[in-house]
Amino acid sequence: MVIGVLLGTWAGDSLTEEAFRKGMAAVILLAVIVMFLWDKRKSKSVPQHIGFAGIMGLTAGFTTMVGNLAGSFANIFFLAMRLPKDAFIGTTAWLFLIINLFKVPFHIWSWETINLETIQVSAVTIPAIFLGLFVGIRILKKVNDALFRKFTLLMTAIGAIIIYLT
Repeated sequence: MVIGVLLGTWAGDSLTEEAFRKGMAAVILLAVIVMFLWDKRKSKSVPQHIGFAGIMGLTAGFTTMVGNLAGSFANIFFLAMRLPKDAFIGTTAWLFLIINLFKVPFHIWSWETINLETIQVSAVTIPAIFLGLFVGIRILKKVNDALFRKFTLLMTAIGAIIIYLT
């Protein structure tokens, strides 16, 4: 992911928003279709090839830097790894805490997308974030792993379609 963030920092300014958005939406949707078909197979073996992790990490790093879209790629990777629901949520939280902290200097000094104004705008959302956190925890406790997996794939696919169409 670190290499992807660095590549995204370097290449991000030259990508048009539309090209990036449509390209990422197509890749995400393709990945969801592959995951859906993979789930239908009788074999439930987890991809062990280093290339799978490398491609997903590189793509997630690049997309998180240029468009905050790494969640879809992380979802696909963690679903492929067959992480149980709680490990999926915890691993995702740690991953994005670490990678987002890594991105901050690039956003401040390279792209200048983080400044006092953006911090003030972001601060307004803090109460809603905490509300979502507590509501999400309550709901997640009631959802079994199979339903969580299907819901994650469905929402990732819907997100890809919305990204493509907007």
